[in-house]
Amino acid sequence: MVRCCASPRNDGQIKPPVHHSATVGMQQRPSNLGGFLPVKRATIAIIGLMLLAGCAADVKIPDQPAMYVDMAQPGATLDPAAAATMISQYRQNNGLGAVMIDAELIRLAEQQSQAMAARNKMDHNVKGPLEKRLGASGYPATVAVENISAGYHTLAEAFSGWRDSPPHKANMLKNGVTKLGIAATYAPNTKYKVFWTLILAST
Repeated sequence: MVRCCASPRNDGQIKPPVHHSATVGMQQRPSNLGGFLPVKRATIAIIGLMLLAGCAADVKIPDQPAMYVDMAQPGATLDPAAAATMISQYRQNNGLGAVMIDAELIRLAEQQSQAMAARNKMDHNVKGPLEKRLGASGYPATVAVENISAGYHTLAEAFSGWRDSPPHKANMLKNGVTKLGIAATYAPNTKYKVFWTLILAST
């Protein structure tokens, strides 16, 4: 079974993803330093700052989260594990099972994204219907769905676009799928710059 693709935005422009954050209230534990004099507290604070300063040289600043890496640049690499985690959490929040990365589905998704980029066209059938592509590769899918999109620059944007589109949301929440392949191809000389393919399947 194959579902449809995400339509590009009418103006060809990609709106930045909206980030929501929540603050969780935490109850503060009673302090055990109530009996210390202010001088002793100040001394402890200074020692603590000195220790932190001594360790600062060893602290590595974390890289940008994989879901926000801009794929519209040369050499950008999509992290399938980040996509699998994101989609698995979304599925689990909706009472469904997680999905795991499948190397063959990754390869098929890459071929589809590259074919769309080569033709500057967002189309499920640019390399043939999904069933035909799966069959040609010998992939023993019992259920398979595919989302495609174009123009989103980050994994977070692509995921949000699929989540906010009822047919693509239905694909990500397809009951019984257990495996995932995802790809993003950068094509600087095309209208949309980045072409996305997500395949979810079970065997």
